[in-house]
Amino acid sequence: MAKEFSRSQRRVAQEMKKEIAIILQREIKDPRIGMATVSDVEISRNLAYAKVYVTFLKVLDENHDPDQVNNGIKALQDAAGYIRTLLGKAMCLRVVPELTFAYDNSLVEGMRISNLVTNMVKNDAERRCVSSDDEEA
Repeated sequence: MAKEFSRSQRRVAQEMKKEIAIILQREIKDPRIGMATVSDVEISRNLAYAKVYVTFLKVLDENHDPDQVNNGIKALQDAAGYIRTLLGKAMCLRVVPELTFAYDNSLVEGMRISNLVTNMVKNDAERRCVSSDDEEA
């Protein structure tokens, strides 16, 4: 029985992710949020609480600014009741979960690690060129 619940829980989380993304794109007009993307939704076992992980596109374009992230998360928390109301209209659930928003920094960390690897490969290639030039001379 637990596996069936887990599967339905994942389905509800996936549907919530889709609906919240649509709501953020079409309904929320707060300039502090800008372009927010929903990266994941975690739901409690009783479907009463949901943690929504978001990323902000303007934070990815510019240098990582914690103040922008905090302002965006605060704006989403302030709009959580409205988002929950719209979510209740869009989904047929007995209980609409209480929403908590959290910043997902995995994309920023992935970009940072990718840059580090690219720089190391470039530095290694430069060292190989310099050492091969020294051997030839």
